[in-house]
Amino acid sequence: MSIKKAALAAAVSFVAVTAAQADIKMAFIDPLSGPFGPSGEAAYTSFILEAERINEAGGVNGEMIEVTGYDNKVNPKESLVQLQKAIDSGARYIFQGNGSSVAAAIIDAVNKHNSRNPGEEVLFFNYAAVTPAFTNEDCSFWHFRFDAHADMKMAAITDYIRSQDDIKKVYLIGQDYIFGQAVAAAAESQLKEKRSDIEIVGNELHPLGKVKDFTPYIQKIISSGADAVITGNWGADMQLLMKAAAESGSDIPYLTFYGGSLGAVSALGDGAKDLLYQVTEGITNLEADEGQYELIETYKERFPEYDYYYHRAHVAMRMFKKAAEEAGSVEPIAVAYALEGMTHEDAYGPVTMRADDHQVQQNLYISTVSDDVKYGVDNIELGWKMVDGGKIEAAAAEQPTTCEMERPEKP
Repeated sequence: MSIKKAALAAAVSFVAVTAAQADIKMAFIDPLSGPFGPSGEAAYTSFILEAERINEAGGVNGEMIEVTGYDNKVNPKESLVQLQKAIDSGARYIFQGNGSSVAAAIIDAVNKHNSRNPGEEVLFFNYAAVTPAFTNEDCSFWHFRFDAHADMKMAAITDYIRSQDDIKKVYLIGQDYIFGQAVAAAAESQLKEKRSDIEIVGNELHPLGKVKDFTPYIQKIISSGADAVITGNWGADMQLLMKAAAESGSDIPYLTFYGGSLGAVSALGDGAKDLLYQVTEGITNLEADEGQYELIETYKERFPEYDYYYHRAHVAMRMFKKAAEEAGSVEPIAVAYALEGMTHEDAYGPVTMRADDHQVQQNLYISTVSDDVKYGVDNIELGWKMVDGGKIEAAAAEQPTTCEMERPEKP
């Protein structure tokens, strides 16, 4: 067994022992194998660690949490099979984030389950599937998103581009499914609004998780004369894109949603400095209190193959605990109503769950790769450092919603 798999197995075993009599069952449904397995595992370990910390502090209303992982292979149909297994096992809370096509299937399935099974409702906590529709026209009372959606992240990126006079030509590249399409659409509309002088010299979508060598794509980018690239790629697709960029020797900056994907920085090496950028809800190298530093270091000690990346997993768990305690109940409807409008005072700024659409509102940060950092990534000395003016206040990142939500009767 590899070190990575051994660490994950040990963590799961520990949770199983400490939460053997768990009253609150939660299901993590995401890839735990295949090319996107590392993305799922990195998030899963964050939920596991936060569950442990909550349990060690006395649980939620005195009840213990158990988080069980279900491997969906980033496949919507397989996700529905795993969702049913989770519900049959007693899970009332579902975590998922890798793949908006999967999230769309889960939202629909949860809506149907809850309408057919009053008193046995489940809630879906979305920590990373950021297609804007989920908190707009497809919003649901049973869905809460703990990550900024694509339009919010693109607003941060395009605000940064607006101040970069040397960027005249932009190339768009992304994964060919609803999320990648949403990223491309947001980039086109927001660049036109904020920098109408910028020429989009390429707009390419590639199959999700199928490309093994991005060299042909990189050659197109170089040939286009692009001054910058915008991409929503994540997981293996992000890492392999950066590998090909490094091998090409090009010095084109990449403005990304998920440049922090495992292996992306190390693929570029020193070439990542001041060329690889990302937008996130937190950065390990931001100034924070000792409690946050202790959490980062505990995570890295427990899971040395991964980086502390999914801060929002910890936020989601903490907001669940706060909501359940305010409601005096762990029943999903009561928790959902308590979550609406809730503000959590976080290490990187306040986090508010907007009641209108269940879209979290929080500060966003633009960072780039630097060797002047406390915490590196990929087990190298390079890490993420906020750019000058890189803090986007929650109010500036906020986007309007078209959500018209139907709510069940309050308990």
